[in-house]
Amino acid sequence: MVAVDQFIRVSITKSKTSTGLIHSKQYSQDSIHWVRRGSKMVIDNRDNPFEYILSAISFTERFCIEQNIKMKVYDLHINSDLDSADGKKYGLGSSAAVTVATVKAILRFYGVPFSNELVYKLSAVSHYSVQGNGSAGDIAASVYGGWLAYQTFDKKWLEAELNKKSLSEVVNEAWPGLKIELLTPPKGTKLMIGWSQKPASTSRLVDETNANKAALNGEYKKFLADSRQCVLKMVTGFEENNIALIKKQIRVNRKLLQHFARINQIAIEIPRLSKLINIAESFGGAAKTSGAGNGDCGIVITDADTDTQALENEWRRNGIWPLNFRVHQITLAQ
Repeated sequence: MVAVDQFIRVSITKSKTSTGLIHSKQYSQDSIHWVRRGSKMVIDNRDNPFEYILSAISFTERFCIEQNIKMKVYDLHINSDLDSADGKKYGLGSSAAVTVATVKAILRFYGVPFSNELVYKLSAVSHYSVQGNGSAGDIAASVYGGWLAYQTFDKKWLEAELNKKSLSEVVNEAWPGLKIELLTPPKGTKLMIGWSQKPASTSRLVDETNANKAALNGEYKKFLADSRQCVLKMVTGFEENNIALIKKQIRVNRKLLQHFARINQIAIEIPRLSKLINIAESFGGAAKTSGAGNGDCGIVITDADTDTQALENEWRRNGIWPLNFRVHQITLAQ
């Protein structure tokens, strides 16, 4: 046995947040996040897609068993277009999408008739059991497709119901607070997506927000109330075919998020996302961060007067990658 002059170097620095990171340049797609609970180090698996797949299998099979269906052994193959070719995450809600796809696949495998509502609820339970926070809006988008007005359900109610009732009973109930409405965009409306080329984590950003929620109770309630009014006005824009009103509320939402980030001392709009938004605004688009912020994507609403090609070219010159995706309408058969 002999040692050679090739080395591994490990450095350690104090984390700037409540979440720790174990990262290797050689295994950049397998970074591990962890939190401290008392003196114990607890691994955070919420960014591991297999956690969501296994949860979706577990809850969907539990539902099937309650329908007296005999369980079988199967192979489950997954292929995704939601990340780049080299495995980098765009931040398009891949954990939600893989949860929904797994739920649908298992229901079809066992021959269980299903509605969009059933798929949404089984997926939401599965996803929430792993992530422990978030709105499940990306679940709704994956199930229903198109443009949606979405209001999340009461999480405490759901937890209480799952503890005392069967899964079948829970998914057949009306969920307090839940509202999903399909919208039709005004003619000429276009959605553009720019990628900052920096990944972000929704679950950890929500963790940081929840840590400050008690201390900022009044501000938090005001943020929720103002955001609700913003969304309602935006829905009115869709209903009245008023793209100017939609764009105005996108800008209002951005300001609300910027204020929310300041009072919580968290990063939502990193410099590259600010640049993405400012470039879009200079071409007449209305833009904001998407999802968790602090990386990933920004979205832009444009109308027929926007020179989208020139906008994309300016993005590229500033290190922002346009994602050529279109809004997708989903039918139940998909």
